[in-house]
Amino acid sequence: MAKFAVTVQSSMSVEDAFAHVAAFERVAEWDPGVAEGHRLTAGPLGIGTRFRIVARFLGRRVPLDYRITRFDPPSLVELTADSGAVRSVDEITFTPAANGSAVIYRADLRLQGMVGRAAEPVLGVVFDRIGRRAAAGLRRALNP
Repeated sequence: MAKFAVTVQSSMSVEDAFAHVAAFERVAEWDPGVAEGHRLTAGPLGIGTRFRIVARFLGRRVPLDYRITRFDPPSLVELTADSGAVRSVDEITFTPAANGSAVIYRADLRLQGMVGRAAEPVLGVVFDRIGRRAAAGLRRALNP
């Protein structure tokens, strides 16, 4: 399993930062590791809202279907993707901070099966690099 965690300071209010990040179809706007994002369900955001994200990973385009699994606006959104090869859990919390908000982004990625277990030593290094790039993009997006 690979893990990544970062705290991003934002000039946005907690409510605005939450609205921007929880609309996960917009992830390609700030995460350079994502080629595209689409919302798959209609209606207001909440538990069960689904998104299709196409990630760039080791030179490949990897579609991941995420769903909101925990939702407590404007302080928490958790998104989970399960495919045959990958399980990803992204937990994002939002708290008030001086001049805006603090956004804590935690991501856990696990490759499934025999190939996944064999790749775990390399996965952590690659995932850390991907996470740092995403954190830089999120920092820019949350500080317009």
